[in-house]
Amino acid sequence: MSRPKVQIFHSLRLLPRALLVVLAVAAPVMAIPSVRASDATTIEAPTMKKMGAGLVLMVSLQRS
Repeated sequence: MSRPKVQIFHSLRLLPRALLVVLAVAAPVMAIPSVRASDATTIEAPTMKKMGAGLVLMVSLQRS
């Protein structure tokens, strides 16, 4: 095969993979407008208090 034919063949082999990557990247971007279109009110649960100081205190007391 001549060189241009080989290049075209390699490009056509890469095309399905490139389309798959583009689809994987574009799908979340295209889904955002449909997610934001909801008129329903979302009630979130109260957040838990952060209690990480006990672990820090325990580790610092063990080192001394």
